[in-house]
Amino acid sequence: MTPLPTVELLGRKLNDVEEKYAPPSLYALGDRELLSPEVVRVSIVGSRRASDEGLRRSRKLARQLAEADIVVVSGLAAGIDTASHRGAMEAGGSTVAVIGTGIDGCYPSQNRSLQDEIAHNHLVVTQFPPGTPPTRRTFPQRNRTMALISDATVIVEAGENSGTHHQGWEALRLGRPLFLMRSIVESGMNWPKTMQEYGARVLSETDELLDAIPSPAHEAVAIAI
Repeated sequence: MTPLPTVELLGRKLNDVEEKYAPPSLYALGDRELLSPEVVRVSIVGSRRASDEGLRRSRKLARQLAEADIVVVSGLAAGIDTASHRGAMEAGGSTVAVIGTGIDGCYPSQNRSLQDEIAHNHLVVTQFPPGTPPTRRTFPQRNRTMALISDATVIVEAGENSGTHHQGWEALRLGRPLFLMRSIVESGMNWPKTMQEYGARVLSETDELLDAIPSPAHEAVAIAI
């Protein structure tokens, strides 16, 4: 499979800040129109070892965004990512999976059927050539790319050493809205407070997120998450 230039897939020129960590090209399987400039995309990300409440919140938020014609972006990992992809699809919406392997790989392996479904009906993208295995290096890079292609990022649940932090910091660096679920902020961990000092916002209701991005849903209603 031949990769396409990132600027071509996104349909626009990147600014200097975006170019710093942007991959020069992306491999894509599925509906490439989901990356067009006219499409609004929001990342929902978080822990692989998520709590039942975290999974419920992720799925619910993904459904609400899908119902507002917003594409849900996530990383196909276990836990929060999987719940987010499935929530969007359950609502009849669209989802983009940004993976940390080559386009022919899958991690975790139990998500192979989910990845195939997204590739067939939605979109799977990666910056890594075919044959690239998952490593500690590929996932932080994948997270930066998710932040790049998303208009906003929501972190639902993450521990002190979670790799999800990479995406949060990249979203802030890019000037994209970053939202932290209120349950994270009230958890007593240090990292949410630090991110708030740099501009991260607390998310309690879906309309707070919709108001922060250019959304096709003009009649958003406040819905507690």
